[in-house]
Amino acid sequence: MSSLSGKTILLTGSSKGIGCATAELLGQEGAHLIAHYGSDREGAEQATRNIPTDRKILIHADFNSPEAARNLWEESLAWRGKIDVLVANAAIMPEAAFSDTDEQWEKAWYSAFQVNATAPAFLIREAVNYFLENSGGTIIGISSWAAQRGAGNMKLGAYSASKAAIAALVKTIARAYGKDGIYAYLVSPGVVRTGMSLTSAITQGGEDKITATLAMGEWVPPQDIAEMIAFLATGKQKQLSGATLDINGASYIR
Repeated sequence: MSSLSGKTILLTGSSKGIGCATAELLGQEGAHLIAHYGSDREGAEQATRNIPTDRKILIHADFNSPEAARNLWEESLAWRGKIDVLVANAAIMPEAAFSDTDEQWEKAWYSAFQVNATAPAFLIREAVNYFLENSGGTIIGISSWAAQRGAGNMKLGAYSASKAAIAALVKTIARAYGKDGIYAYLVSPGVVRTGMSLTSAITQGGEDKITATLAMGEWVPPQDIAEMIAFLATGKQKQLSGATLDINGASYIR
């Protein structure tokens, strides 16, 4: 039996990068997968292509909409009548420096917090209330080393701050609801080889310049993050609840 057989998992941001790798692995491990996507349905279809049709559903939700999180939860719950694990992965990385125009700064700040913090926070709240009434569950938040150390890219202030907000929320849940069987974890990646990170690298002098700063001289493969998420989703390590799992190839040790 696969390690996640029987689990129903809601994964946000399944179309690209970490989400794509995670969707593939969760499917391989036997999960029933709710694959959320924002705009790239084709990407979500590709990520879930090897999962049998009876073990997957693709659901669209635009996290820029205030009602998206609640609607996503309700539609996801209706599929099989239960959700065991929420993986809050979806995120954007808008860039704006402090010296940019007011319009540029405000757009980056508000969009980062809406998609990276507010929408997932509202979704996590739905999960907590559901888990309280249904004997517990698992929440996995995807943060970033930028939430602890600050962004290396001066244009990613909004991104790093939004990732710190979701980190604080997940830790609060772990402390408050552990006795209720709700276990919450943070996965905190370093520089992951995704399209979003590659785009960001352009403004910092290119991929080679970023790679030269890393202890192992390589970017984190998205599959490494996916494997950690799948491990946490099994629910077999409750004493790790509240932990931040750093995956950055020894480039940031604390």
